[in-house]
Amino acid sequence: MVNINNDEPIRVVVTGAAGQIAYSLISMIANGDVFGKEQSVILHLLDILPAMGVLEGVCMEIDDLALPLVKGYVKTIEPEVAFKDVDAAFLVGAMPRREGMERKDLLSANVKIFKVQGEALDKYAKKDVKVLVVGNPANTNALICSFYAPSIPKENFTAMTRLDQNRAQSAIAKRLNTCVSSVKNVTIWGNHSSTQFPDVYNAKVELSGKSNGVYSSINDSEWLENDFIKTIQTRGAAVIQARKMSSAMSAAKAAVDHMHDWWLGTPEGTWVSMGVLSDGSYGVPKDLIFSMPVSISKKQWKIVEGLKITDFAKSKLDLTAKELLEEKEEAMAVCNA
Repeated sequence: MVNINNDEPIRVVVTGAAGQIAYSLISMIANGDVFGKEQSVILHLLDILPAMGVLEGVCMEIDDLALPLVKGYVKTIEPEVAFKDVDAAFLVGAMPRREGMERKDLLSANVKIFKVQGEALDKYAKKDVKVLVVGNPANTNALICSFYAPSIPKENFTAMTRLDQNRAQSAIAKRLNTCVSSVKNVTIWGNHSSTQFPDVYNAKVELSGKSNGVYSSINDSEWLENDFIKTIQTRGAAVIQARKMSSAMSAAKAAVDHMHDWWLGTPEGTWVSMGVLSDGSYGVPKDLIFSMPVSISKKQWKIVEGLKITDFAKSKLDLTAKELLEEKEEAMAVCNA
């Protein structure tokens, strides 16, 4: 029998809680997939007023799941209620890019959203809150959120590139006709956008009981440096074209993976990809939220140092860094307006 921690539930906020991604995400949080099968939770569910009817239905389903780890929930349109005393935050809600919308318009709309949420985190959340930004443009949204929450360590704000990592691992596993769990240490560098760089130069795959390099196992640099990269960079658009809606189930699973590893740690010798505050490692400009390889222990991430960066990889890192610098500049101009 599982020993449920009834005494100290943690408080977890999900924004955009009536949306598609949250619909999959909430049930996984409630089931213990993120924080462990013995950790009880109180869910804080935030959305806008027009979504409250749908959110009421979501809460009815939370009741009907009858999960012992759920010690309560709060549904609200008020940031001060949603972020009160939270231990972890999934910032899913964001302004989506609509047809004909310029990137600067998208950034401007999201600055307003993440300013409000950053200020609420700063004022009401626990100071060690772990913040995962899922809503796009995730990297720059995380940067803005951190900017407006100066009392919370900048290391506590991250952006999700785990979906890209999961996509890349899956593509490699399919190519090698093996299980996805056999593929380790795939790295996503940079922005969660079409400039991201999925890098398997340092990745390993277990085949026939032996650990081998992915590059040598696939033995097709043409595919690895062209079709593979393009497939991962454009996978979100391909899903939309096929499904007529954006990735939701896989995005929710990636958010679970990201926060689970942040909360509980990564196995020795392995790393995962997270959008984190850059410190100048690998020649990346400082103070960008940039996807890096990180290992995690005791809820603290650390950039994995000393990985081989080829000239090809360096050119890709420079490209995605340039885009993030432009996004930062545009977003900060809105902040300072």
